[in-house]
Amino acid sequence: MAEDTRTQESEAGREGRYGPYESMTVERAGHVAEVTLTGPGRGNAMGPAFWAECPRVFAALDADPEVRAVVLTGSGKHFTYGLDLPAVAPSLGPVLAPGAQAKERTEFHDLILAMQEAASAVERCRKPVVAAVAGWCIGGGVDVITAADFRYASADARFSIREVKVGMVADMGTLARIAGIVGEGHTRELALTGRDIDAARAERIGLVNDVYEDRDALLAAARTAAQEIAANPPLVVHGVKAVLGHTRSAQIDASLRYVAAWNAAFLPSKDIGEAMAAVFEKRTPEFHGH
Repeated sequence: MAEDTRTQESEAGREGRYGPYESMTVERAGHVAEVTLTGPGRGNAMGPAFWAECPRVFAALDADPEVRAVVLTGSGKHFTYGLDLPAVAPSLGPVLAPGAQAKERTEFHDLILAMQEAASAVERCRKPVVAAVAGWCIGGGVDVITAADFRYASADARFSIREVKVGMVADMGTLARIAGIVGEGHTRELALTGRDIDAARAERIGLVNDVYEDRDALLAAARTAAQEIAANPPLVVHGVKAVLGHTRSAQIDASLRYVAAWNAAFLPSKDIGEAMAAVFEKRTPEFHGH
């Protein structure tokens, strides 16, 4: 996208449509908007600002008649390192504290449901979303890209459903959506091991449609696809997306509600405390099933 044809987030903000945001920028060229994750955590990690702002951003894009398609990417070398655990740790404190009861668990349940809206807003946006993934896409990043309509990657992209390694059941949307993309076998392997996969494996299992040499080629391809979508009749595009999503929407909603209740009940454990301590102390955790 040429810089002189792109509507900057700051300009859109003055028009009352977009931003400014702490965790992402929004730009528009013609009928294509580009949302870029910016952090502020290292590797575009997803802190409280992201979970609050993402639903607002995609609701605004959905409501903007000038936007017909969206490219979603990350700034710098990586898409995102996922959940910014140090930044969100204070929100986990009450439910993990000794003696946490119904009040703390209810508040945590409500927090999960609110955070789930970040990925759900991407899915609900009537304007098709093309995810362009370079570098790492971990945890919450997978939640978001599986809510996009389709995904491209650069050759250096790496993906991981990492939550199992930090003592959590992934609860922001990956487990509700990814089996419909890659199938049950790959879903269970990736979610239960927490292993990393490269772009070639991601393409082979259908997580991404195509792989490009580098980030520049990736963005060029994503922008081209978005422009092709934007050239089609917008109401028909909305209809195609609505029909494709109709049969699975109830199943996804039920899965999101179930995992929110599950984690509100079962997340507190000695193992998650050990996982968080290991993150802060930069060591390998030792889990004992307590």
